[in-house]
Amino acid sequence: MLSRRPVLRSFVLAAVAAFTFLGLGPRTAQAQNPITIGFGMALTGGLAPIGKAALLAMQIWEAETNAKGGVLGRPVKLVFYDDQSNPSTIPGIYTKLLDVDKVDLVVSGYATNMIAPAMPIIIQHKRTFLSLFGLAVNSEFNYPKYFSFTPTGGPEPKQSFAAGFFAVAMAQDPKPQTLAIVGADAEFPHNAMAGARVLAKQAGLKTVYDKTYPPTTTDYTPIVRAIQATNPDLVLVCSYPPDTVGMVRAAHEVGLKAKLFGGGMVGLQSTAIKTQLGPLLNGIVDYDFWLPWSKLASPESKAFLEQYQAKAPSAGVDPLGYYLPPFAYSYMQVLQQAVEGSKGLDQDKLADYLRSHTFQTIVGDVKFGSNGEWAEPRVLAVQFRGIKANDLEQFKDGQTEVILWPPELKTGEVIYPYSDAKK
Repeated sequence: MLSRRPVLRSFVLAAVAAFTFLGLGPRTAQAQNPITIGFGMALTGGLAPIGKAALLAMQIWEAETNAKGGVLGRPVKLVFYDDQSNPSTIPGIYTKLLDVDKVDLVVSGYATNMIAPAMPIIIQHKRTFLSLFGLAVNSEFNYPKYFSFTPTGGPEPKQSFAAGFFAVAMAQDPKPQTLAIVGADAEFPHNAMAGARVLAKQAGLKTVYDKTYPPTTTDYTPIVRAIQATNPDLVLVCSYPPDTVGMVRAAHEVGLKAKLFGGGMVGLQSTAIKTQLGPLLNGIVDYDFWLPWSKLASPESKAFLEQYQAKAPSAGVDPLGYYLPPFAYSYMQVLQQAVEGSKGLDQDKLADYLRSHTFQTIVGDVKFGSNGEWAEPRVLAVQFRGIKANDLEQFKDGQTEVILWPPELKTGEVIYPYSDAKK
């Protein structure tokens, strides 16, 4: 037995040498080494209904991409952690992804409040960072390798968020005169409210209420009563899902008499919240980004939705998936195109490619402009009406969610004022 070891060793070394000479050994190993993409995502907590739907969309992209041979001949692998809808978890998650997991690429999870805390870590590591649904995050950092996959954009992304709400309001006769602005004391509401103040000034509106509330608030009735006491024509709310639900319920309890109500309420795009609130949604004018009955829909986006909706029940996520899933899939498409276009994982080359090219996605062509925002905003203003119960079916065909703005995409006229529309 001992005498055979040198022979066996020589045979193995010869085989390795032959494979190396032919280029099979190292190349095969490299082909099996995945490109890792790291991120945090809200899988529990208040943002989880939207975050979990986004993750499913990203996993659909991952499976499709690997079935087609991966990226640059390598499989892709998502590496993710639950951020619990809690901004304080974000620095630790991204530090682990970069320093321990040593992922090849990082992207953000969902929401402004979760993206902003990651920025110092990203900047320190000089990484290119593609974010998902963050409102004007880079206005505080001005980081050249940041790119926001969010339909807000243009030179003033903070203003683009509520532009439709104000456009609809100021088209009425007589024009509204007064405005109440309210939102949580957190990153996203601060940015959205800052944009709203600029728009209000441009419209000549008098602001009669402008306050924030703690994100931990549970009783919104006193807030709505205080707003009602100022008798505003318009009430713009900048909120995340838990406080959105609280504000809608409080508005009905108090009997809010504003002429237009809504504007920046995150959560009303989620099927779970739509079916939870049902008729309480009637009359609200809010933002949205994409809907399958709009002219923004394409055969590719509808094909994606078929896949998503088939998987949604077993995954326990939003059964319709109109809000974040098409964008979560699309920003993975952008990342893939940037890696393939720049022919590698060099962070500077990736950023240069993202900055200088137009990307084809299932939500349409996207080009990045100043500060990594979309070159052109693509935000909708919609109104809920005619909702009679809490079933899912009535949210599938666009009859209960009418697009009011922009004009080229509108599917109906606003019912005004809010007191009439909510009946």
